[in-house]
Amino acid sequence: MHWYEKLNQYFPVEEMKSKEHMETLLKERSDIYRKDEGKHHILMYVELDDFTFIDYLFVSKDARGQGLGHKLIQKLKEKNKPILLEVEPVDYDDSDTEKRLRFYKREGFEHAKSIGYKRRSLATNEVNPMEILYWAPNDESEELVYESMKKTYEMIHTYKDEEFYGESYQPVEEVLTMEASAEEDVLKNI
Repeated sequence: MHWYEKLNQYFPVEEMKSKEHMETLLKERSDIYRKDEGKHHILMYVELDDFTFIDYLFVSKDARGQGLGHKLIQKLKEKNKPILLEVEPVDYDDSDTEKRLRFYKREGFEHAKSIGYKRRSLATNEVNPMEILYWAPNDESEELVYESMKKTYEMIHTYKDEEFYGESYQPVEEVLTMEASAEEDVLKNI
């Protein structure tokens, strides 16, 4: 099965980029947009000088619980720069959301409690809240995480969006916010 089909079957439609979008990023932004693919995994990520953003991490059911996800995260941690990612909030009707959060908590990720993220899906037209998780090897601040997420949104998520989807995503100021009062830590009770 093609790598895109594996991702498309695993991730919700509102979180998926189109195949054309991702293939174009791999081709035209190959300096920063990368794919690490193996028999049992797919890792799509952005690597910039000051941070890494995990776009998609998929480990097949056959290989879960064998340390493959840990090894992939460890490889990124060895670069010694912050790692950021978006994850859907816990949905108790979908046990995968809680497992995902538990995995990232074990890997030392923190919840960026002061960062709000709500994006309208061009596929479903629904507004989807997401949580931002990060790993900060040098105690990098949530302000740095916020600025890095804005950069990712503008360089990757909205790259040629009109061409691929027939319309544009919202401007970054509508999607990402820095809140004075922090949200509850989604990893606290996981």
